[in-house]
Amino acid sequence: MTSPDARPDLSRRLAAELVGTASLVAVVVGSGIMAQRLSDDVGLQLLANSTATVFGLTALIWVFGPTSGAHFNPAVSFADWLMGRLAGGGRASGALTGGEVGAYSAAQVVGGIAGAVVANLMFEVPVTELASTDRSAGHLWLSEVVATAGLVTLIFALARTGRGALSAPAVGLYIGAAYWFTSSTSFANPAVTVGRVFSDTFAGIAPASVPPFVLAQLVGATLAVAFVHWLHPQLGAPGDTSLGDVVVPTQSASQPSREDTP
Repeated sequence: MTSPDARPDLSRRLAAELVGTASLVAVVVGSGIMAQRLSDDVGLQLLANSTATVFGLTALIWVFGPTSGAHFNPAVSFADWLMGRLAGGGRASGALTGGEVGAYSAAQVVGGIAGAVVANLMFEVPVTELASTDRSAGHLWLSEVVATAGLVTLIFALARTGRGALSAPAVGLYIGAAYWFTSSTSFANPAVTVGRVFSDTFAGIAPASVPPFVLAQLVGATLAVAFVHWLHPQLGAPGDTSLGDVVVPTQSASQPSREDTP
């Protein structure tokens, strides 16, 4: 695993989180618009939207994981910080600091909004219209708790058992499945939720529906951290390197670059 001091500097990690989240939201919103234009069948629209998200998210984690850990999600960044506090290792455990969580989250939200705007521009959708799709209902909030809890459990169970390299395909497949087994179609991400406000299309969510969605997502993340900490109590103690590098291991400064390799 990578020590905190060996990780890329914060500005590069924030750039990776911003661009990665923007790209993810562009995939989600853009594929939703394309699906809506190609078919009147809602089932086919959701299939196209979820399939594009599976492949897009997997590829983005592979691209940006070595730089920032490929969180693309304030709930994951918050869970990383919380796991470090529970482990008692703090910064030494490799978890994000409180300041880094705030910076990551800001970059992710800005990226989410930018991604929605870019998707709108690509499909000639008005960029000044906010989403009007109301998603205010108890069963949708429960779905967000379940979807986010499952996502965070998956990520940290892999990280704490030395299988972080599997995160890219595992996270992509989980989100693809959660599109179908949750009534909310698994936003599971506060930055993506905010970003989808800025596109009045298939993937949109009305501004008034955002706060309870985000609260449900943070509740799900908190429950997942407690569960993983209980499930793997022998891991993540102070000095244990099994905790850090979520979603995937970041590139150590001590590792040779391509140019240095014979």
